[in-house]
Amino acid sequence: MDIVICGAGEVGRHSAEVLSAMGHDITIIDREAEKLAILDEELDIGNLLGSGTEAEVLIEAGVPEADLFVAATRIDEINLLSGAIAKGLGARKVIARVHHSAYFDERGYAYSEKLGIDHLVCPDHTTATAIAQTLRSPGALAVERFARGKIEIQELAVDPDRRVVGKTLVDMRMPASARVAAISRQGESFMPTGQTRIEAGDVITLIGESGAFEKARSLFHSEPPDRSRIAVMGGTPLGVWLCRALHHRRFTVRLFETDRARCDELAEKLDWITVLHADATGQTILDEEHIEQVDAFVALTHDDEVNILAAARAKSIGVKEAIAVLQRPTYLHLLEHVGIDRAFSPRVTAVTQIQQLLDDTPVKKLASLAAGVADVFEVKVRRPVAGVVNVPLKDVEFPHQCLVAGIQREKQVKVPGAQDRIEVGDTLIIIGPAGLFRALNKMFATT
Repeated sequence: MDIVICGAGEVGRHSAEVLSAMGHDITIIDREAEKLAILDEELDIGNLLGSGTEAEVLIEAGVPEADLFVAATRIDEINLLSGAIAKGLGARKVIARVHHSAYFDERGYAYSEKLGIDHLVCPDHTTATAIAQTLRSPGALAVERFARGKIEIQELAVDPDRRVVGKTLVDMRMPASARVAAISRQGESFMPTGQTRIEAGDVITLIGESGAFEKARSLFHSEPPDRSRIAVMGGTPLGVWLCRALHHRRFTVRLFETDRARCDELAEKLDWITVLHADATGQTILDEEHIEQVDAFVALTHDDEVNILAAARAKSIGVKEAIAVLQRPTYLHLLEHVGIDRAFSPRVTAVTQIQQLLDDTPVKKLASLAAGVADVFEVKVRRPVAGVVNVPLKDVEFPHQCLVAGIQREKQVKVPGAQDRIEVGDTLIIIGPAGLFRALNKMFATT
């Protein structure tokens, strides 16, 4: 594929590295000659000095014939404008990176649709969602989120004191938007039927809409008795996304920021958290705020070294879980040696999203569940499949034990019921036995 990338920063550079290694022809545009010179020494790609908002520059870079244009600068408005121009010049697919929630959530205006941009990606949002999910699910053994966080999948153990123990799935009063997709029992995993009884100690795979997920989860697993205490270091856009993701009665959040003006802004914007004008790496602040008592410390400033040192120090004084956000992979091999529990990288997240969007096949395997007994697939419905499209789900003859766990229709995502219908243009989340790929591909392939 011919790919043009606007922006040679962390995301643009890493995108060029990964996509070039996959065999794609890459041209990268940037206004800083120094960045392009570094890339020219390290990668066999084309580069062009100039602005991605100028049509002449985009034409010279080959955008009219490009299969993909990626706008990945640090400035949202430049990415949106360059993406719109690239689409107008003829780029087949356009992806624009954004930071601000107003653009990503498209509040008040359908930016992507009106500007002709195929996909908006927000690495900060995706990274914050991943961090929040590890914090929101203390009983989960594994966590996956799909459909921009609107549908969740969790594996969790069934507590012996739950009322559902001994009941069949069909007799349980589960929320309509939740399903049990798989069960692991005494070392063996299987996909349940309506007559399957829940036993204490079962490890279930639960899928459901995020809004109703906590209620469904509580049927099987006890909630922690106390609120989780979270300390966040850094009032970055990622920090804001994380605080929003943790806007729940189960959490108390303290956010540390060294810039006074930014503190005032965040205190007004995030009125459900405590914003502190302080340096969370200082011993005095650590002592005064009793950081050793928090359940999780998340360091997500723009400085990788500061994040590593802060998270390691927090862990050393007794914090249960220390998390560091890194833009570069340079220090990843050191983290386990300094006690940091988890690391997340928006840069890696961005490239992963772009790779996923490049995959244009109608059926994709997303994950395996329950020790490989069940797989999760994303299916794009591009044609009117007889007996499937515009037919109630209860009447569709899917392969054996196939579960339609989610339907995404434009911006709306839901866990469907028996009477819901699939339409052309939908994206489905399907769970089924391992080895289902061939049958689904045969059913939904466009050729």
